[in-house]
Amino acid sequence: MTEDKIKKAYKESRDIYDDVLTQNNWLSKLYINLFWGVDDNKLAEKVLKFIPNDFSGKLLDIPVGTAVFTYQKYDLLKKAKIVCIDYSEEMITKAKERFVKISNNRITCQQGDVRSLDFDDESYDILLSMNGFHAFPDKMKAFEETARVIKKGGFFIGCFYIKKEKKLTDLIVNMVLSKKGWFTPPFQTKKELEDILGRLYTSVELFSEKSMVWFKCTK
Repeated sequence: MTEDKIKKAYKESRDIYDDVLTQNNWLSKLYINLFWGVDDNKLAEKVLKFIPNDFSGKLLDIPVGTAVFTYQKYDLLKKAKIVCIDYSEEMITKAKERFVKISNNRITCQQGDVRSLDFDDESYDILLSMNGFHAFPDKMKAFEETARVIKKGGFFIGCFYIKKEKKLTDLIVNMVLSKKGWFTPPFQTKKELEDILGRLYTSVELFSEKSMVWFKCTK
């Protein structure tokens, strides 16, 4: 099953996940520069700038991953209530380890499925999704569910992979990452994504670099 493949992939990568994304060694730097050409550290900064440091509402982070890019930002959000969800229990465990020193009961983590979120309609002021949608097996359901739980006037913020922007990226995604379970087709083009977001949100600010998009959508 696709779900089992995804869980296995992220379980096996739990000890290298952070190093790859943050380019913490020469091999991960080579991989990112050759196949992606986008610095995830800088991309994360751009996404997280959409969240003001004085934010005091409710934020849902899905998937939280290991929180390698978010834990420092969350330490600044002293007045916010943050719920973090991931399909992988291994990722959640890593995130909890980072949050334990800063949480003070502001941050909770739980295993969950983006296709069926256990929250009422319009529950959150901000929904953050970094590097997640390219892994979700039922993307349309994920788009609908995430939009459902965001309050009117609230924001959908995030970043992920899109196809047909960089041939080497598409090659590594199709030949390796999808087969291993880290990514799950089908994927959107930039135009297809703009159309989807345009149907769900009143305004869409979408930016791209190579095969990555980042965005801020207002419901």
